[in-house]
Amino acid sequence: MRVLGFGDNIVDRFLDRGLDYPGGNSVNVAVFAHRLGADAGYLGVFGDDEAGELLREAIAAEGVDVGRCVVRAGESGVSTLRVEDGERTFLGWNGGGVTVRSPLELDDDLLAYAASFDLVHSSVYSRSESQLPKLAGTGALVSFDLSSEDEFRTDAYLDLVAPHADLVLLSCSHLGLDETEALLARAVDRGASVALATRGTDGAVVTDGTLTVAAPARLVEDPATIVDTMGCGDAFLAGFVVSLLGSGWTRASAPSRDRLAAALAAGADAAYDQCFVEGAFGRARPSGPPVTLAAEPVAATMATVEAHG
Repeated sequence: MRVLGFGDNIVDRFLDRGLDYPGGNSVNVAVFAHRLGADAGYLGVFGDDEAGELLREAIAAEGVDVGRCVVRAGESGVSTLRVEDGERTFLGWNGGGVTVRSPLELDDDLLAYAASFDLVHSSVYSRSESQLPKLAGTGALVSFDLSSEDEFRTDAYLDLVAPHADLVLLSCSHLGLDETEALLARAVDRGASVALATRGTDGAVVTDGTLTVAAPARLVEDPATIVDTMGCGDAFLAGFVVSLLGSGWTRASAPSRDRLAAALAAGADAAYDQCFVEGAFGRARPSGPPVTLAAEPVAATMATVEAHG
């Protein structure tokens, strides 16, 4: 199994800990897939600052190939946050830095590299929409994280992404089951082969338009033991796709009900384990002395919140 993360990266700055952690949706899925036994790579743009150095070194130290990445002059994406009772609270971000402003264009060489993977994963935070038809043409499976924001659920946006995606992930913890299933049906109707919704403690639902399978979340018995919830959604997706790939999922072999159910269970296990990890995947560096924040946090956009799984 070979999994490639394509697109966003970001440093998560925990002010209450005085630590910077590497992360980002596309990065996290690649790292988590590798930890679950897949060969993995990451393809994206790093800033030429200290945050970019942290990201490059941390991802490579996880055994994920970064040899085709590009370093560009400019700042890396940085979000600031704190953890309260195991839950992350975002305080703001810098817009994603050079990674978002100057995303990669896939030339023939990079497309050949992507084609060597079984699955390529990207997200709404990667500005990769224009590259999806190219990726779909390589023969690799394509997964895409559609987050939770309404702007990424319009018919126009789904028409841009879904026809080129073998799997789309939607964060639906704020929706009821009927609303969730209707949204999944829209994604499939617009062209996605499989649509997956994570619903927080209410579990997850997946459909291919014919089969629909639901599964409960694996809950932490003692919430006080949760370190933080950073990356749980990304971990779920990694567990889900690694399970499906391991059971023989290809474009020519759609997953059966049993394989979808097993993948949901594997995703729930991965998300559970992630609750006990600092940051997305550890490998923190000091950013300064811890800061005690008594004031209310600055309102963060949902894009900032959901970009971290």
